[in-house]
Amino acid sequence: MRAEHRHRRRHVEELLEEIWTLRESGRSSLEELLEFTKTAQARELLEHMAERGLIAIEGEEVRLTPEGEAIAREVVRRHRLAERLLSDVLEVSESLAESHACEFEHLLSPEVTDSVCTFLGHPPTCPHGKPIPRGECCAKFRRELSPLVLPLTELEVGSEAKIVFIAPRSHATLDRLASIGIIPGSTLRLHQKRPAFVIRAGETELAIDEEVARQIYVKRLR
Repeated sequence: MRAEHRHRRRHVEELLEEIWTLRESGRSSLEELLEFTKTAQARELLEHMAERGLIAIEGEEVRLTPEGEAIAREVVRRHRLAERLLSDVLEVSESLAESHACEFEHLLSPEVTDSVCTFLGHPPTCPHGKPIPRGECCAKFRRELSPLVLPLTELEVGSEAKIVFIAPRSHATLDRLASIGIIPGSTLRLHQKRPAFVIRAGETELAIDEEVARQIYVKRLR
């Protein structure tokens, strides 16, 4: 019975995560959820979730209740943090990162999840650019663990680092940085911070303002 209970809980979490993901893209149809599950018991499971008060089914639309929202938020957070850990730290392939993140999302405790988030420097997005729901550790900016990934603004002058991800506030900023070779995976050296941030990327030396530097997340090399 315990194995059966764990199996059902996993399917419930996956459905809640899918409802959250569909909502991010502006979709919430019952038909799409049934297509996602591809099991004969899908409708029965959704009805069970509605009885538990995790979702509300209104015609052909499905929405999360406050209780379902809280669970979905944590599952999505664990999944996307696991993707970051696997991609940025362990440097596994995208397909492996995705499959293993699907396992981790059901295993990580809240304490371990916060530790992973702090270790990574509280990343705002997953490798696919989707937002990672904030946790208490992000709000309090706890630093029990020295973050492996940090904003360029916190890098020491003279240090060399690898760009892990960029979280720009506009696509225009991302496009401008890409046009001068500032992209995830490339390396840079920080020469100065005042009056502007001066970095060298390859053979190019350029100055960027502090606001842009704060949106570039790096991992120290030396």
